[in-house]
Amino acid sequence: MLWYHYVFGSILVIASIIITVVVLMQEGRSQNLSGVIAGGPEPSGGRSKGRTVDGKLERLTKALIGVFFVIVLAAFLVFLFV
Repeated sequence: MLWYHYVFGSILVIASIIITVVVLMQEGRSQNLSGVIAGGPEPSGGRSKGRTVDGKLERLTKALIGVFFVIVLAAFLVFLFV
């Protein structure tokens, strides 16, 4: 195996661990749903959702998944043509 196999492999493993941690840090959707069914107040307002910690984690997750996709695509192209 060549050196870039190790580089791409280690980057993908580290990125997948980071994505897993960020997803696990997010609050579950069922908690919000149970509050609505029970009649409790909605914890995060519609306009300020992006400013909450959960909103920031959601944006971070989307960005990390986009970066992960680009790295996988780049690794595939490098392995295919090199």
